[in-house]
Amino acid sequence: MNSEISLIQQIDALLPQTQCGLCGHRDGCLPYAKSIHEGEAANKCVPGGQPVADALAILLNRAPLKAEESVWPIQSDGRPQRVKAVIREDECIGCTKCISACPVDAIIGSGKLMHSVLTDLCTGCELCIPPCPVDCIDLVEDTQPMLNETLRIAEQDDLRRRYYAHIQREEKRQLNRKGPVVRAEIDTELFAQFSSQTDSVPAIEVVEKQNVATINIDAKTTIELAKIRTQIKKLEKQLSVREDAKKRELLDSLSVQLTQLQGA
Repeated sequence: MNSEISLIQQIDALLPQTQCGLCGHRDGCLPYAKSIHEGEAANKCVPGGQPVADALAILLNRAPLKAEESVWPIQSDGRPQRVKAVIREDECIGCTKCISACPVDAIIGSGKLMHSVLTDLCTGCELCIPPCPVDCIDLVEDTQPMLNETLRIAEQDDLRRRYYAHIQREEKRQLNRKGPVVRAEIDTELFAQFSSQTDSVPAIEVVEKQNVATINIDAKTTIELAKIRTQIKKLEKQLSVREDAKKRELLDSLSVQLTQLQGA
């Protein structure tokens, strides 16, 4: 088991830690590393490009494969052009959805206030773009000099730590979350298992799923109650003006539903 974990860690160490999900594993690089260990093709890391595909082939003693193509041009180091997200701040409505989506907490801002991207931390993962309701986020080429191998490894290590910290924070927030989750569901138990094997990343503690499930049910019940109350008030107002048998029947039915939900 320890040798298996060690190999997955070695695979993960070669991945760029953008946590972008372009490989098909929407919750980050580690799940893809685990899947590669289990036999999945090792050429699906789009931001890593051919250098990562080749390095994985050597590590795993597999035949080299052509890397999945990127929509961005290839740099002189063989990797796709590095990109950063930029928010058109005058169009931002402060919905905070991009903040929730960012896997490395590279976006700052508050509700109903303008947000900004910390470009030094942004991985160009694109995950902040789909949830933005006003489409005010662009991807632009990173104009900074390309990283050498030492700096790249240091960056990957930092991004990995930031993602583990992000996961732990999101796990704890499940107990009091009010808004929707805009990222893919994260296999927290997998990350917790690996965080317990090393001191290089923040430790992750898994929130008991029973508590989370209860909270989700409570949230759905609260929403349903609000909808029923709104319908009841609307019907009562209409019936106060003109009696209608069908509306009265619907009102009685909704009143029964309301009582049942309140007693649940």
